[in-house]
Amino acid sequence: TLAPGAALTRIVIQSGQGPALSMARMRLEAGARLTQFVLVEGARLARIETHVEIAGEGAQVTMNGIYLCAEGRHADLTSIITHAAANARTRQLIKGVAKKGGRGVFQGKIVVERGAQKTDARQYHHGLLLEEGAEIFAKPELIIFADDVQCAHGNTAGALDEQALFYALSRGIPEREARALLIEAFLLEAIPEGLPENIDTALRARIGDWLQGRST
Repeated sequence: TLAPGAALTRIVIQSGQGPALSMARMRLEAGARLTQFVLVEGARLARIETHVEIAGEGAQVTMNGIYLCAEGRHADLTSIITHAAANARTRQLIKGVAKKGGRGVFQGKIVVERGAQKTDARQYHHGLLLEEGAEIFAKPELIIFADDVQCAHGNTAGALDEQALFYALSRGIPEREARALLIEAFLLEAIPEGLPENIDTALRARIGDWLQGRST
């Protein structure tokens, strides 16, 4: 529970091949601020689940994540964010990539209850299928019972932009490096601003290692 005016930054990193199952429940009182970032490298089965109840007016949630799914890896990011108080804000951005034989899953639900007027909630998921045989499943949901809100959600899944890749190749960048640079730029947008420098650097390094095939 985040008391009135409290702030919490939560970083979750999942790696390794064994099953990884995690669930957290959080409740925000008035004016509390939660920033969560999840980096999931996948496993035979990996699911990171988060439930957030916004119980106090003016609370703010930023809940982003990245999944990286190589062959034989499964990554599931599931979240339910319930707005039960007025004048609160949620921002959620999930991005992920999957290679052949990898599977990425995003299940996100934002519920705006009847008394949660003036809610401002945005939820987006974007996935990249890096090879034929990759799988990405996404189900973003908005359930709104209030009538004075600003809410939006979106979902995309597709291949790497071939025009951007051609542009990079035409500048003399080797294809493998060009692909890694484009994928990295796509993913890094999901890292929240304002994280401590050492944490931000470590997250970027892990993503770079995965793209270069150095992760385990």
